[in-house]
Amino acid sequence: MFTIEYQNSIERTKNECKIVFEAGPESADKEVFMHQGRHFLQIPGPSPVPERVLRAMDMPVIDHRSAEFGELGRAVLEGSQTIFQTAGPVVIFPSSGTGAWEAAIVNTLSPGDKVLMVETGHFATLWRQMAGRFGIEVDFVPGDWRRGADPALIEAKLTDDKARAIKAVMVVHNETSTGATSRIAEIRAAIDRTAHPALLMVDTISSLGSVDYRHDEWKVDVSVSCSQKGFMLPPGLGFNAISEKARAAAKTNKMPRSYFDWEEMLKPNAKGFFPYTPATNLLYGLREAIAMLLEEGLDNVFARHQRLAAATRAAVNHWGLEVLCQEPSEFSPVLTAVLMPPGHDADQFRQIVLDNYNMSLGSGLSKVAGKVFRIGHLGECNALTLLGALTGVEMGLSVAGVPHRSGGVDAAMKLLEQRPQGNASPHLKVVGT
Repeated sequence: MFTIEYQNSIERTKNECKIVFEAGPESADKEVFMHQGRHFLQIPGPSPVPERVLRAMDMPVIDHRSAEFGELGRAVLEGSQTIFQTAGPVVIFPSSGTGAWEAAIVNTLSPGDKVLMVETGHFATLWRQMAGRFGIEVDFVPGDWRRGADPALIEAKLTDDKARAIKAVMVVHNETSTGATSRIAEIRAAIDRTAHPALLMVDTISSLGSVDYRHDEWKVDVSVSCSQKGFMLPPGLGFNAISEKARAAAKTNKMPRSYFDWEEMLKPNAKGFFPYTPATNLLYGLREAIAMLLEEGLDNVFARHQRLAAATRAAVNHWGLEVLCQEPSEFSPVLTAVLMPPGHDADQFRQIVLDNYNMSLGSGLSKVAGKVFRIGHLGECNALTLLGALTGVEMGLSVAGVPHRSGGVDAAMKLLEQRPQGNASPHLKVVGT
């Protein structure tokens, strides 16, 4: 007699199984979990890649100096402008979001420059660390990781900067580690009230394509993003949307750069080409992903994410657990970070969910490691996907012995049943025979 056991890591890339031979029938009542069906990837990025995008990338590589590639290049560059909601240039690097961070810094700032940043979470902290490595002086305003950047605080800091020494305000729009979204339009208004010349630089890595974001309207100078979140692609593309003010700064700043030089990219970009070998197959996928977003309509995409987030919070609140973000106006539409009750380890809970239900939840990072788990609901995610994920969480809470009130999935379902105007009728029509 034998059983088959699966072995999984939390960051699962494949299932491995082993056959275990057992001596007698006494083990017949032993429960064995078989990871059948698709894996639920409910981390806040990389997000699941839609079949349409996967099929679009399944193409032969073409000559990146050909007219055919020029058409592809122009399509993705112009399409990216639409997603950023800008008429200005968007530069696409073969890199991660970290590379896009670096590009924003080295093209606009000089060693010794001073910038203002706010501690909204793990990724704001990492961006601060990167700036420091380039010799940038960072005024890093402490935060509690439970809310976004405070526009009033930024306004006060800029008002006090009589010498106009601060060269840039750098803000993470959606803090992936905490589930808190900063109010960029209000931050822009706060900067304008001070008439301060500082650049506004915004990390949109986990928000672009999922959360309403308006590069031009909010007068953002550099918007940073990447491919594996709202764009629904594998990792590998970094984006900078650039204002004229930022481009002017890039012509006079003193930071060395080569690979990430905007001007070297923008020259061939004018005809749809790149100065070095591009990630051709990712660009095929990007073209398809942009088409999907525009087919749905950006307003509908943003509304869908808001509904899924509200349903998730309804479930969490019903369970009697606590959402990490404490400011309702800053609740993230793309993920919900959930605090574990005292005495319960979030990573152990995540492992139980993975082992039992083949679902990956996001881990707590840095200051909140082991204290929170994160439910991603971004990109290719709809009501049924979310309800499946919430069901896995609720069953996991029971198996792990985490104190909670059952019925959170029902609470989410009731919210999602309240269909918005414009969707198909929820009622069946009576058809005569």
